[in-house]
Amino acid sequence: MSDLTRILHIEDDRSIQAVARVALETLGGFQVLSCSGGQEALDKILDFAPHFILLDVMMPDMDGPQTLERLRAVVDLEQIPVAFMTAKVQPNEIAHYLSLGARDVIIKPFDPMQLAQQVRTIWQRAQAPHT
Repeated sequence: MSDLTRILHIEDDRSIQAVARVALETLGGFQVLSCSGGQEALDKILDFAPHFILLDVMMPDMDGPQTLERLRAVVDLEQIPVAFMTAKVQPNEIAHYLSLGARDVIIKPFDPMQLAQQVRTIWQRAQAPHT
């Protein structure tokens, strides 16, 4: 198992991008690549080779679930855990996101002080042997 060092963050809101980047880089010690949409992420994912993907649900052009489906065709998402970030947190919505293959859902607004630990926890669960 490799260490978690590189996180791909796909988010169209620049202010959320900035807060997440500071939280993950400064507090978490991660290397973060921020992309403003699904196509940009698809263009950059192979060169960046992320260990983890944080994916906004609501984005123009290509939403989170569409982006996830496109990413799945490019990289092995069994090896790269994906967590959706969204303010839509009804239980049926969360169940739907998990059914699409996300490992977890991080609720917006997220706590910048907790974000790195949330990501680490999801990563550790994803690395555990499947039983």
